[in-house]
Amino acid sequence: MLKKKGNIVIIVLLLVMVVAIIGVSYAAFNYSREGTVPNTITTGVISMTYTETDNVLNITGALPTTDATGKARTIEGEYFDFTVSSTITGNANINYEISAKEEGNGTIDGSNIKLYLTRLTDNGEEELMTPETYNEEKSNNSYTGRPAGEMSLYTSSMSASESNTYRLRMWVDEDYNPQGDGGNLTFSIKINVYGLDGDSMPVQVNEPELDDNMIPIRYNGTDWIKADSSNNNWYNYDSGEWANAVTVSSSTRDSYLSAPVGSTISMDDIETMWVWIPRYSYSIGSEDGTNYYGKQGDYLDSTPTQALPGEIDVKFVSTSTKDRGTARYVVSEGISDNSWYTPDAFTFGDEELSGIWVGKFETSSSNPTLEYGGSNTTELDAMIKPNVTSWRNINASNAFNVALKMNDNGNRYGFSTNMNSHAMRNDEWAVVAYLSQSKYGKLGNSNFTGANKEIYQNKSDQYITGCSYGSPSNGNTDYGCQYTYDESTGGTGASTTGNIYGIYDMSGGAWEYVMGNYNDMVARSGFVSMPDAKYYNKYISNDITQACNGGECISHGLSETVGWYNDAKTMISETRIWLLRGCTSSCSTSAGVFHFSGDDGNAHTGGSFRLVISPSL
Repeated sequence: MLKKKGNIVIIVLLLVMVVAIIGVSYAAFNYSREGTVPNTITTGVISMTYTETDNVLNITGALPTTDATGKARTIEGEYFDFTVSSTITGNANINYEISAKEEGNGTIDGSNIKLYLTRLTDNGEEELMTPETYNEEKSNNSYTGRPAGEMSLYTSSMSASESNTYRLRMWVDEDYNPQGDGGNLTFSIKINVYGLDGDSMPVQVNEPELDDNMIPIRYNGTDWIKADSSNNNWYNYDSGEWANAVTVSSSTRDSYLSAPVGSTISMDDIETMWVWIPRYSYSIGSEDGTNYYGKQGDYLDSTPTQALPGEIDVKFVSTSTKDRGTARYVVSEGISDNSWYTPDAFTFGDEELSGIWVGKFETSSSNPTLEYGGSNTTELDAMIKPNVTSWRNINASNAFNVALKMNDNGNRYGFSTNMNSHAMRNDEWAVVAYLSQSKYGKLGNSNFTGANKEIYQNKSDQYITGCSYGSPSNGNTDYGCQYTYDESTGGTGASTTGNIYGIYDMSGGAWEYVMGNYNDMVARSGFVSMPDAKYYNKYISNDITQACNGGECISHGLSETVGWYNDAKTMISETRIWLLRGCTSSCSTSAGVFHFSGDDGNAHTGGSFRLVISPSL
């Protein structure tokens, strides 16, 4: 409690409305089909305006306050109202975004300021954004025109004439302690409204299936912070920002679950980190009609080759869509409905999934200081964190059982039994690799060009999770951890997105057993018999064109992408019956997300595994 009046912080919060409407006009276009009557579609015209109210948010002598108090402020001068309107005729659409930008040289850090946005309705106020600490986006939004360096408050679209009035409140976070700061502090923002004409909003992905004790997170440039899962601002697949979530230790769980949006999540308290792969369909293009290496598109400066493949086309789909097309098309002829294929990884037993959660790093153990980070046991618990030794020297059976117990009753993570944790299947590895090679992954990241589109290797000879050598492939024998996972771009280049929101250790690190098996043979894996069919992929031939029931295994990252980026490719057989992915830190040019080979399933000092969750709806 604050008792000394002389230490009360004096903060002036000034709000200035600035609107930036970009390119909101349409040209007419014509469409004709065969027949006697021409068909013409005119998009019409569109305009967007805003109106400010007279009330200006001007808080002087502001004391830290709770979110509950800040949200309830109704006295004039404690909130700011503004209206965004559109006039639309014909078939037209505008995507728009409301954002905040710090103005001037404030004397209190934005991390101490909370913002809260609602929309005024006939029935009161509709919450659009829960109270969130001021934080600026690292990337722009190409669908609305919002630049990087501003805080996104709300994103929407208009396809008909309408008018919406919004109300913004702002206050000093209750955790701020003003004693000794001298008072007279200031913080000012501008509210910007950006808009672009377009046929659609940013790509819509299936909403991440968060379990009750999973915490959505975003990165603020220094720390992972609690994100607001009530809107779509905590991920943006158009910008390569895949959704991330964590579980924390049981002793800190209640505190983090009740903490306000924007709170820092300490890495010391995190036990597992997950990345959401939304359900999608894909197709691989051919520029010459013969070799299917993807399309050149907007992301390569050269014709795709096996050594430098191009873009895999991806469209996100709902659980009601299960395309079973060729998964191929000739670029000059365009994609037809029969070109799309929905990967097998989005089916778990008899259930069609909206997406899967994939471990952000190679698995580590609850005691990573042990030899090989854990060795061949099921007595330890799985962890998923950066900057620790991966769990190695564990056979396929024990890795499988460690993964299964993650959602047992009373598990340490707080997972419910419908989360279906398991060791990664081979087709699940493939859906991550394919998405990375799309415009939503590292291939579409403008910070990388040419050969650097390939995921950088982890060459740590200590098998430290999240390390990066800073290049995709090389023969250097210096196997240190040159970059940690959060260093841009040398470190983040080792992720599937080229930024911190992707998945790591899929090129180099340890090689990883995946649940891909040759003809139900157990060998030295530790299995007495094979598990339920939903937990593994069965391959009946060492010929990758015949391995799935006598045919090609579409969506499994085998024949379709064989040798991409010159990654090694050796199919499993009677002598090497369990699939390996990624290769070890000692690999030179052969490591990568498209690498595959085989082994006997036994524990090996360079072998690890990865975890996946297939959430039941």
